[in-house]
Amino acid sequence: MVARQDLTTDEDLKAQLLLVRRGTAFWSRKVNELMNDELDGPSLLPGWTRRHVIAHVGYNARALTRLVQWANTGVETPMYSSPEARNQEIAYGATLPARALRHLNDHAAVSLNVEWRDTPDEAWRHEVKTAQGRTVPATETIWMRNREVWLHAVDLDNGARFSDVPREVLTRLLTDIVGNWAAKDKDPGLRIQVTDAPELGELGAAAGQDSGTPVRGDLAAVVQWTAGRGGPRLEVGADVENPRWI
Repeated sequence: MVARQDLTTDEDLKAQLLLVRRGTAFWSRKVNELMNDELDGPSLLPGWTRRHVIAHVGYNARALTRLVQWANTGVETPMYSSPEARNQEIAYGATLPARALRHLNDHAAVSLNVEWRDTPDEAWRHEVKTAQGRTVPATETIWMRNREVWLHAVDLDNGARFSDVPREVLTRLLTDIVGNWAAKDKDPGLRIQVTDAPELGELGAAAGQDSGTPVRGDLAAVVQWTAGRGGPRLEVGADVENPRWI
């Protein structure tokens, strides 16, 4: 028998699930605002139309569903069989008729939500492996989806802004991106200051150093820049080249 509400009793997990469901609703609203002929328009991601973004987010939900099923059953089910298969899947999805593409987006999101709902507390601690090869607990799938739906809602170039994204998502994105730069030695010596989040302190490889390259702005503007979506709203550093993230 499937559950009609979340099986987890962990209040923090419930809060995370509420946030990702808010993000999914926001993403779906931005998709549904688009007329069918507008799906062919460009997204904010180079070389991708809105169709590519929607296909990517839909297939991402299916891939994350496989990870949650892995956690629930113990049967290894990778996100994708290979990076090439992932890319081919997105390319194919972008060619679907509008109705089929919308169905993919909606159905995949519902399936993932049901899988989360039916996951008991002990299974959330089971480890799975991401497409990048990281071994993480199943709880990480919630953040992975949060990142996808909020960020790609902006990428649709349909009116969503980084200022629409919840602060807790923006903060996690920023720390993840800066941490990724540090782990891969990609930070050229940045001093990042978030004017409306002083609790974060200075971020970047040159934090606290006078010789660093300054980047300054509010949280939404800084995350927009660090995520590679341009930086015209920055107070300082809009012309600084952004290190590649993913």
